[in-house]
Amino acid sequence: MCSYLVETYQQSIRRVCHVLSFCRSMWYYQSTRDDEPVIAKLTEMADSLPNRGFDSYYGRLRRQGYTWSRNKLLRVYRLMNLKLRRKHKRRLPNRYKEPLEVPTQPNDTWSMDFMSDALQDGRKIRVLNITDDFNREALAIEVGLSFPSDRVIRTLQVMGEEYGLPTQIRVDNGPEFISNKMQLWCRKNNIKLKFIQPGKPAQNAYIERFNRIFREDVLDAYWFESLDQVRILAEQWRIDYNHNHPHSSLGGFSPIEHYHKAVNSGKVLPRIPKPTLPQLTVKS
Repeated sequence: MCSYLVETYQQSIRRVCHVLSFCRSMWYYQSTRDDEPVIAKLTEMADSLPNRGFDSYYGRLRRQGYTWSRNKLLRVYRLMNLKLRRKHKRRLPNRYKEPLEVPTQPNDTWSMDFMSDALQDGRKIRVLNITDDFNREALAIEVGLSFPSDRVIRTLQVMGEEYGLPTQIRVDNGPEFISNKMQLWCRKNNIKLKFIQPGKPAQNAYIERFNRIFREDVLDAYWFESLDQVRILAEQWRIDYNHNHPHSSLGGFSPIEHYHKAVNSGKVLPRIPKPTLPQLTVKS
């Protein structure tokens, strides 16, 4: 404040201090405070023990022989914003590469993945795609602004009542799929989650190819004004894809044609819808 008045109004230090009722010694005072050693030790503590708080750091420093007062340590601790808890990435268990095989029966393996896009007003949307690896059929294309694990589970429950549930589902390591709720629900319904390795989308190649076609035909082809518009176009496209898309890996048949051909030949069993076990309330 004093410096601002001196520079702006070209007044003497004596005049400014008199107007503000400040002692002139305050203007000339130079702090001898040296916080560098404290900052260095607190930084070292925060790096080695990121999940501990001030009391733990203070106690350890006192045991190491440092005589800084609690108030001084607390002041520097707050200036360094160490009171804000640090967020850590959730560590993933080891993921192992598994061969991408074509299932011999429907509902043996499903693939599941998310896509992103935006509406005209800038709101981000997410699209959950679920396909059956046996005949590449698009079982569901769910659209929403957000997709917590609860909503993923509800979608799978609907799929179970319409198609039956799979033996296993191939997914990436997204937070919706690795959540405790999702894994517990899958265990209760005897479903194995097959996680691909991080950064290896080719290990989920069936759904990745489906995503590319869906993006070219729908997401990149239209400007969307609302979620309902996306849902209507996505469902119309899904039905057309399942009935009319000549899939090269299926010998030129559409997914529905390949499914009925396999069932009629007696080589595979038809899908049997079944009720699913309800979702349990657990912490993610």
